[in-house]
Amino acid sequence: MADRIQNLSAITAGYQLVLSDVWGVLHNGVDAFPAACVALADARKAGVTVVLITNSPRPAPGVIEQLRVLGVPDEAYDRIVTSGDVTRRLIAEGPNRVFLLGPERDMPLLEGLDVTVTGEEAAEAIVCTGFFDDEKEVPEDYHDMLTRFVARGAPLICANPDLVVERGHRIIPCAGAVAAYYEQLGGSTRIAGKPHRPIYEAALAAAREVRGEIDMARVIAVGDGMPTDVKGALSYGLDLLYISGGIHAAEYTVNGKTDEAILNAYLKREGATPKWWMPRLA
Repeated sequence: MADRIQNLSAITAGYQLVLSDVWGVLHNGVDAFPAACVALADARKAGVTVVLITNSPRPAPGVIEQLRVLGVPDEAYDRIVTSGDVTRRLIAEGPNRVFLLGPERDMPLLEGLDVTVTGEEAAEAIVCTGFFDDEKEVPEDYHDMLTRFVARGAPLICANPDLVVERGHRIIPCAGAVAAYYEQLGGSTRIAGKPHRPIYEAALAAAREVRGEIDMARVIAVGDGMPTDVKGALSYGLDLLYISGGIHAAEYTVNGKTDEAILNAYLKREGATPKWWMPRLA
């Protein structure tokens, strides 16, 4: 059973490195969580390296800008590694004629790569960063188009493996939901973000740039997403602090509070073994 802690500072003395999720831990897409920002800043003051590890499809510079706009201070972290960063390597492997499924704001993902963005008919692969309109659309809205891509064997390169994310008080679908649907239709996907190894390897490399070699027994991941943050960290062999107040809160919240017995039953059902949990990072 996971142990409830009140403060991150209660456990940081045992760690050299915190790999913290961003969306759902540091902010909800609309507002920063001030207590979480302070917790990570305090961990750094205590000598712990903090690397943010996010499934955002944007390369790190764009996410840093977004964090500043939302009110997450630079002092809360040492480095940031995004799914966009590691997905660029997948895109560079080809094919080089791609169809971008996602909003125009995600075009920086392709900047500097030897690829040509084309219409559906000429594309040899899909690069999926999300939906054209994630406020209204679901994966099934793309059924006909995706079926045509599957029929000609085009891979879908998913730049954001998250299935859903919090935006304010709403749950919004992400590119990972499109990738899962593409696989259901018989298509092949290529994914490097959480829960897959490439993003963890990149995050550890970034941490070593800051402090040198890392004792893997003294690395802790922080996150709220079961199929991404939780499964990714545990499969990589990392300790985990589970943030229960994120996207799965409805599974075990009673009268506005996390019910610990229901939470532990949920974790057991999911085969998840975090070492600690708290509703929000503080």
